[in-house]
Amino acid sequence: MLNQLLLAFALMLVIEGLLPFLAPRVWREAFRRVTELSDGQVRFIGLSSILVGVVLLTVFR
Repeated sequence: MLNQLLLAFALMLVIEGLLPFLAPRVWREAFRRVTELSDGQVRFIGLSSILVGVVLLTVFR
């Protein structure tokens, strides 16, 4: 189980690093826009991301 968790974490880091590596200007602009959102909007994005992740884990497991 720990091995799978570490593999998932490593994959997340690879995916998270793709946009800044391939398109740093686009990534910087997207990050700037996110910093201008209200706390509620950021929480909604986080919650949506969690729910999509849980659904994907359920479907592909």
